[in-house]
Amino acid sequence: MKIVKIPSKLSSLSRRMKEKGKRIGFVPTMGYLHEGHLSLIKRARKENEIVVVSIFVNPTQFGPREDFKKYPRNLKQDIRLSKEAGSDIIFYPSVGSMYPKGCSTYAETEGLSSFMCGLSRPAHFKGVTTICTKLFNIVRPDIAYFGQKDYQQALIIKRLASDLNMDLKIKILPIIREASGLAMSSRNNYLTLSQRNKAAILYQSLKMAKALIMSGEKSASKVKSAIRRMILKEKGFRIDYITVADPHTLKETKHISSKVLIALAAWLGKTRLIDNIIISLGRKKC
Repeated sequence: MKIVKIPSKLSSLSRRMKEKGKRIGFVPTMGYLHEGHLSLIKRARKENEIVVVSIFVNPTQFGPREDFKKYPRNLKQDIRLSKEAGSDIIFYPSVGSMYPKGCSTYAETEGLSSFMCGLSRPAHFKGVTTICTKLFNIVRPDIAYFGQKDYQQALIIKRLASDLNMDLKIKILPIIREASGLAMSSRNNYLTLSQRNKAAILYQSLKMAKALIMSGEKSASKVKSAIRRMILKEKGFRIDYITVADPHTLKETKHISSKVLIALAAWLGKTRLIDNIIISLGRKKC
């Protein structure tokens, strides 16, 4: 396995591999890898000749009061886990190499970024789309893999690739959860054991919402209220948002009649957690 730190060197390496007809699978990460990341690497390994994993804590997607400096990092562990999962190349650039002095160009996707996390983190997705554009140009992957936990992010990246005619496919893979149901995230590292146990209520509330809908509840406001009540029974939570929305446009729906995305973000102490579930209502046969 190779570790490449300089963007131009990886660009040259990728170009040579493409010239040889090699299919490149790419998993962009901010490191501190967990089973969610590893599931993406393993899928990429099955579907491609070459697997590239980037490890880069991207400063432009963090707000001024967010956790860029304390974001968990463990390169030695990431290298070991990435290698075991099947990666061929780790791209580990410096901030200076990705954003050299004088860098003033950004990529931004309008519309989808104005909902959900975009409301409380207004500059976040501009940073995400910019770094993904840069990474895609450097790595030149055939397929890039993202997890459903960051559903809005993955949907925005799909739109970015489509709107800018990028020659790659974006795949969104299922959420990987801890035994309690808590969606795996590098930020789970911030939680105490007690908080980790409490955090399981987020997925439990989504499953409860699914049961409500499947039993006939069609009012989105009632479903959201039920989720809110369930979460707030646990002390320490502060809800950022709960949404019942169209999974393609992220626009909120009032009446649930077909496939919907239920997504939420909540603070537990100083840690912001997100989760979601997609529910499909089968059509009744005539």
